[in-house]
Amino acid sequence: MMTTRLRAPQHRVSPRAVPMWTLSHTVSSILITAVLIAAVWGVVAAGWSWVPAWLLERAWWIPVLYAGYALVKTVVAPRWRYRVHRWEVTADVVYTRTGWLSRAWQLVPVGRIQTVDTTQGWLERMFRLATLRVQTASYAGSSTIEGLDAAEAQRISEELALRVGDVGDDAT
Repeated sequence: MMTTRLRAPQHRVSPRAVPMWTLSHTVSSILITAVLIAAVWGVVAAGWSWVPAWLLERAWWIPVLYAGYALVKTVVAPRWRYRVHRWEVTADVVYTRTGWLSRAWQLVPVGRIQTVDTTQGWLERMFRLATLRVQTASYAGSSTIEGLDAAEAQRISEELALRVGDVGDDAT
């Protein structure tokens, strides 16, 4: 019996996605660290009697440990994500691979596509990027490609819409 190996999709997302993801992680990490510092300071200053003394003495470790985790996540995750996340649109399928710890390969047949959406958040607009969402009737069959060049996402969206129209099926 012959087995077919699943190959990596051909295209990477835009290289501009790395600084965008880095900035996004940086902003959220700073905010969460600030909230943790404020919470720890509030608990220690209040001297809550129901909190064990040993915990109050070491509570400052909570934001320090989170900040260490956030630093690693901010430096490593965007670069790793760029290396792993791939996409490809062929004549009959939209193929994506995502995940940096657990990998997910997804194939969406063009004939099953119901809608194709291109979205841009404020940070994506700053970096001239977009997110392409290919949706089917099944939630599990839908696919998202984040970090595409905005012009490329628009082109793919229009191309897929034309292909879906040519299929003439109601995709259900």
